[in-house]
Amino acid sequence: MLDATLKSQLQTYLGMLRQPIHLIASLDESATGVEMRGLLEDIVSLSDKVTLDTSGNDSRKPSFVVARSGESTGVRFAGLPLGHEFTSLVLALLWTGGHPPKVEADVIDSIKALDGDFDFEVYMSLTCHNCPDVVQALSLMAIFNPQVKTVVIEGGAFQKEVTEREIMAVPMVFLNGQVFGSGRMTVEEIVAKLDTNAGDRDAAKLNAKDPFDVLIVGGGPAGAAAAVYAARKGIRVGVAAERFGGQVNDTMAIENYISVLETDGPKFAAALEAQVRHYEVDIMNLQRADKLIPAEEPGGLVQVQMANGGVLQARSVILSTGARWRNVNVPGEQEYKNKGVAYCPHCDGPLFKGKRVSVIGGGNSGVEAAIDLAGIVQHVTLIEFADELKADAVLVSKLKSLPNVTVHVNAQTTEITGADGKVNGLSYKDRVSGGVHHIELEGVFVQIGLVPNTEFLKGTIELSRFGEIVVDAKGHTNVPGVFAAGDCTTVPYKQIVIAAGEGSKAALSAFDYLIRQPVMEPIEVAA
Repeated sequence: MLDATLKSQLQTYLGMLRQPIHLIASLDESATGVEMRGLLEDIVSLSDKVTLDTSGNDSRKPSFVVARSGESTGVRFAGLPLGHEFTSLVLALLWTGGHPPKVEADVIDSIKALDGDFDFEVYMSLTCHNCPDVVQALSLMAIFNPQVKTVVIEGGAFQKEVTEREIMAVPMVFLNGQVFGSGRMTVEEIVAKLDTNAGDRDAAKLNAKDPFDVLIVGGGPAGAAAAVYAARKGIRVGVAAERFGGQVNDTMAIENYISVLETDGPKFAAALEAQVRHYEVDIMNLQRADKLIPAEEPGGLVQVQMANGGVLQARSVILSTGARWRNVNVPGEQEYKNKGVAYCPHCDGPLFKGKRVSVIGGGNSGVEAAIDLAGIVQHVTLIEFADELKADAVLVSKLKSLPNVTVHVNAQTTEITGADGKVNGLSYKDRVSGGVHHIELEGVFVQIGLVPNTEFLKGTIELSRFGEIVVDAKGHTNVPGVFAAGDCTTVPYKQIVIAAGEGSKAALSAFDYLIRQPVMEPIEVAA
């Protein structure tokens, strides 16, 4: 089943097992069942700490459970966990076998403290780059808390379930039979959603922190670079981020970051975080900024109020909050989100195999999405508002060479239509003739650019008419001690390498600002 290279790698990992594990398989005679048997036999052959029992009788076949020796419950994989999910399988084997996860101790404590019956089902596809994070998070929870049960379901092997549950985006998570969430989620996010008191405890932790010399709000490439450059100056640095890596986590292929020939978003984001942690920066994840309060006097402390009520203080602040996918804002978009309306062709494209879809947007991201989808779906219709496609010429040429792609320019999307809870078409207006047309299809992929995450700064920081933070050549904003970098600013060309450079520049500017401020007098504590 596994090639020689994968077997060699897996054997090395299995050598890290600290205790015996048991694989309990519920197989059938399908092609997937035969492949699963081969996979499990390969795993068993590589370690004397792994045994296989093929007498399982789970209702989902083929599937198997990774359990501790002597136990019958653990993480269940329904379908083959290969492709992007092979790493999830390896980690489930290691964690079940006693190898410690690379997760903060307080996160493990929070998982163990969860009380209740939590029966998770997560649907994934083998080409989804966001799915492994969710699969691994829920696997970790099942391994460390016996009240949590996790089943990982490969949608391609269980198409009937996917159809019956109207799953049109992955990862899709059900808890106790009800929709829990979709899209990329970290283990911290999932635990926080289950633990209703987590927000208050987080706020108390933030309030107890001493002021930072540099506080960075946002953990994408700009924020990570700023953190590294600031920390190397030997000063106290903190990063408050909703999710470290930011939108990079949603990027499939990265082939233009200088010195890195090729990588993907999640790997790149993990590398960013690892380097920042190397410098002992205080990283505060799952933190969304709600308000910025400038210093009351020159050289004073800037305050950042978080959504959970906590407040962080710093002598200087670097805003690197990035941007998010722009919505097309027409009737039907929100109603049918994850029911045919999607934003990630790499993640959700395989769910539309053999179907008709549309891509809204004729820039690089839109044309790349159309090219990608054309190899999977029956037909792609690309809708572009302008009178010509804005993507690079080489991409436009490739798109026009594809036989199953139709392009409409001067087309204004007016509505995404649906029936029975899912998308069934798209309406657009011809901006030249004024005529309105309707296309019957099953999926719509929105690819019309980005909107900066700066709403919380209105009235405090100068913003452009597009909502971007106005910065000068050194990353200064109009507020003393507050700097900004990356996709949330007026700096042109929203690229990873540019964001990283701008983050480094902002950190150097912040340090230059700090060394020119009066020395702060120590606070006297009353006896």
